Amino acid sequence: MQSKGLIKFLVIVVSIACLYSLSFTFVTRKVERDAAEYAKGDMAKEKAYLDSMAGEEVYNLGLAKFTYREAKAHELALGLDLKGGMNVTMEISLDELIKNLANNPKDEKFNASVANALQKSKSVNKSVVDLFVEDYKASGATTPLASFFATKDNSTLIKASSSDAEVRNFLTKESDNAIQNSYKVLRTRIDKFGVASPNIQIQQGTNRILIELPGVNDEARVRKLLQGSAKLEFYETHSNFQVYPLLENINGILASSLKSTTATTATAKDSVATDSTKRDDNLLANLGAAKNEKKDSAATVSPEVAANNPLFSILSPATYMEQNGQPQLAPGPMVGMANLKDTARVNAYLNRPEVKANIPANLKLLWAVKPEQRTPNFLSLYAIKLASTETGAVMTGDVVTDARDNFDQHNNPVVSMEMNMDGARQWRRVTAQAAQNREAIAIVLDGVVYSAPSVNEEIPNGNSQISGSFTIEDTKDLANVLKAGRLPATAKIVEEAIVGPSLGQAAIDAGINSAVIGIVVVMIFMISYYNRAGIAANIAVLFNVFFLMGILASLNAVLTLPGIAGIVLTMGTAVDANVLIYERIREELRGGKSIRQAISDGYKHAMPSILDSQITTFLVGLVLFFFGSGPILGFATTLMIGIATSLFTSIFISRIIFEYMLSKDMKISVSYPWSANTLLNANFQFIKKRKTFYAISVVAMIICVASIFTKGFTLGVDFRGGRTFTVAYEKPVDLEDVRKNLDETFASSTEVKTFGSENQVRVTTTYHIDETSDEADKEVLAKLNEGLSKISGNKHEILSSQKVGPSIATDIKDRAIWSGIFSIIIIAAYILVRFHKWQYSIGAAFATIHDGVILLGLFSILDGIVPFSLDIDQHFVAAILTVLAYSVNDTVVVFDRIREDLGKPGAHSKNFGDVINHAINTTLSRTVITSLTIIFVLVVLFIFGGDVIRGFSFAILIGIVVGTYSSIVLAAPSVYDLGRGKHITEEKTEEAKVVTP
Repeated sequence: MQSKGLIKFLVIVVSIACLYSLSFTFVTRKVERDAAEYAKGDMAKEKAYLDSMAGEEVYNLGLAKFTYREAKAHELALGLDLKGGMNVTMEISLDELIKNLANNPKDEKFNASVANALQKSKSVNKSVVDLFVEDYKASGATTPLASFFATKDNSTLIKASSSDAEVRNFLTKESDNAIQNSYKVLRTRIDKFGVASPNIQIQQGTNRILIELPGVNDEARVRKLLQGSAKLEFYETHSNFQVYPLLENINGILASSLKSTTATTATAKDSVATDSTKRDDNLLANLGAAKNEKKDSAATVSPEVAANNPLFSILSPATYMEQNGQPQLAPGPMVGMANLKDTARVNAYLNRPEVKANIPANLKLLWAVKPEQRTPNFLSLYAIKLASTETGAVMTGDVVTDARDNFDQHNNPVVSMEMNMDGARQWRRVTAQAAQNREAIAIVLDGVVYSAPSVNEEIPNGNSQISGSFTIEDTKDLANVLKAGRLPATAKIVEEAIVGPSLGQAAIDAGINSAVIGIVVVMIFMISYYNRAGIAANIAVLFNVFFLMGILASLNAVLTLPGIAGIVLTMGTAVDANVLIYERIREELRGGKSIRQAISDGYKHAMPSILDSQITTFLVGLVLFFFGSGPILGFATTLMIGIATSLFTSIFISRIIFEYMLSKDMKISVSYPWSANTLLNANFQFIKKRKTFYAISVVAMIICVASIFTKGFTLGVDFRGGRTFTVAYEKPVDLEDVRKNLDETFASSTEVKTFGSENQVRVTTTYHIDETSDEADKEVLAKLNEGLSKISGNKHEILSSQKVGPSIATDIKDRAIWSGIFSIIIIAAYILVRFHKWQYSIGAAFATIHDGVILLGLFSILDGIVPFSLDIDQHFVAAILTVLAYSVNDTVVVFDRIREDLGKPGAHSKNFGDVINHAINTTLSRTVITSLTIIFVLVVLFIFGGDVIRGFSFAILIGIVVGTYSSIVLAAPSVYDLGRGKHITEEKTEEAKVVTP
């Protein structure tokens, strides 16, 4: 094998990299096990323990050290279906945006067009802005569209004379800004909420933001947090010099009250009083150093000082070092810094009644939004001066008309801010007063300080430039915050999924069980069928799983239950490459070659089929990745990475093992006596009987199409909209009783299905389907509990819930349809490029369409007959695309053998039908063995994978059987008919040149 040393080196490097990536998961899991053991079931104690560990070093690699927070950021995170938590899709109300940008006009045609656009957007995959402009133009209105938006606030952006196209561009830009600003606001709120490993992302091309919050169990608080309007305010500030004496006094009060509650000696109390009331350089020297050294303050302050100074032991005063080495109070409104893990404790101290009684009414202490770069583990505390207004702010953010990141004359990042006329007048007064007193103005959003710039001079026109020690990212963030103040659109929850921790743990158990059993089944089969060569394949499979998990961890991917399904499926498809290689080795051995030469030629001749089959599956994974969302993204990611790792391990690692065995003169066997001649010399007349198979397939497709258009499907909630709940009763229940009770309560038809065991049901209702407000959610939940409670003597618990608005459902359905169409087009295009003849593309496309129709039809026919859910949802889309990819995978192997046979001397003198028939028969053993291997894995997934993905695994299982059938009896025979029985390749065909590893 060429470059054997390089390949070994690459295997070692990749192994070390994967071990490094996975090691963070091992470290964080240990910390979390320690927390659980310490808390003994008390969730508050467990959270407090983990909070206290946030800044603690938990992983030391010598050259690099990591705190728990840093290690957590690198771990392989678990998705909601494994960990429990909340998945929310927020939709920015673009109808509100349009009305607010026009100052809410009373014009009937304008408002009708907004309402029509909103309604159409639920069924048409176009933006509300485009639909609004189109509807207004079609309404026959005589008032120019631009006249509504040419307000004083928008005067720099749109004119009364602007064209409809310019209005459309203006509204599109403003809607993009609203989405970006909402994203920034939501990101900050989630960070403040303290969720571990949250995921928030804008769904490109839409006005939606996807949010995943693992481990969250306070849904009401999350909804309130996410749907509250952004509140931007400008505050005057107190200086550090003014506030430090107060902090000293608070420190003394705390020392006295804390010591009195712990019944310490009177002597100690006296010494504390003396220490805390004395203002001298020693106290600053002891307490101010911690901030400058960027260490935990509690670790650097002596035990005596920490005991006597409870506040200052965790809150370092804002100081700087003079040239003589003495600490001095720093100017400005920042009064202290605390380690991130200590901020909750500081808040608790400041909220004690005896402390609050001593804080002046015009003072509020607020934290910064995030740590500064020079102190990454510390958060700054600012002293805010409350004005006589209702909120205490001197100005609110609605006066800001625009803000953008920019650069000053020295090329330093700054933020430019513009205000309307009312704002400019207020800003002139505020800045004049601040400049006179050399004070700063704090910019506060949702109760946290984003910036507190000093004011150098009065700003008369409302156009300001904010400078500081900013990075480019800082100025972008601050500009977004300033624009969020006039956010003219609210964000509403239009899709929601809640997974209870109990369901999450059940999903974890099911996933682990299916993965472990899947590995065992594959390994037993490979050894049982391929003898010693099976051992090499098994080692490659284990490396494959290790590499796959390591790469997922390095990419900060989120592992979901469909992701685990992808891993289990990858183990099955990983064997495919080994089967192709081993079957070719057996062919070479039957030709009389030595084992060394047979191995070399086996790898060489199997390579084109391996690459073609895996690339087609990878292309389908790409389609899933771009069109899917949520757990489907996890499946697509796992599938694509798994294909890459499978190729690497099957081609290189198994080859290294064979080379080692050959160098040691070890016996290499690729079969047992009973398995050596499986399907050898098979000579089934597939071409001769092709019309019979065509007829069987046509009849089956007609039956399936008839069922699809008569009986139809049960659409999942993500395709039709509505709310779905998973409910567990203490004892088994009768579905009809539950359905009858819920129908009476909701006064509408309710879908009730068994979900797993007889005491667990899944309820789907379209009650209030068009309403996504909190009030509607509460009403639906109340009616649900009312109906469920009618089963007397049988308590129930809601394990999980999902909510999908009609606009989301339409969008998901459209994306699903397009993903199927694109998959078939991409696969057909790849085959056309690879085989240069359209007959191959049409043959493969015909087989994949056949498989898709049969699978859809079976889901329609069997729905309600089998004892598990056969809903058509996103999981089914992933399943059917995977089936199409596998079907083409099988088909391409046959096509490759046809091409290879046609490249042999004298092939063109043979009947084309005989060439195709021979190609199908010679690849039959590979097709059957690979299909059986994957079927074994899917049966394991179906039985042990859990209720959540049972329909998903059933779809792939049935699809593999149908795909195997079509690739054998439909795809290649249709190429024969499309070519009218003649050779459809060039007379001179070179055998594919393959670089052997």
